[in-house]
Amino acid sequence: MQKSQKNQESAEALAVQALAFVASDPELLPRFLAITGIEAQQIRRAAQEPGFLAGVLHFILAHEPTLLRFSQEAGIAPGEVGIAARALPLGNDDHERSS
Repeated sequence: MQKSQKNQESAEALAVQALAFVASDPELLPRFLAITGIEAQQIRRAAQEPGFLAGVLHFILAHEPTLLRFSQEAGIAPGEVGIAARALPLGNDDHERSS
């Protein structure tokens, strides 16, 4: 397996973990749905679209307290989330940050 393919698979796994983190949080999920414009029942289908998983990681990255909570729960350094986002399709650094 090539390194880039392995990196993308690891990034996808982290993004799925991030999606579960968001979905299990009663405050984050409504915010995520509002920002993305999708409905809860559409998440499974949307997750198969190019860029969706990178978008989940960008959502995490855009709010430092959320990033820190997710990183702690996942047992990773916060910087790993950005690395994973960039390894995914449409995962460039063009995202907004909020406080």
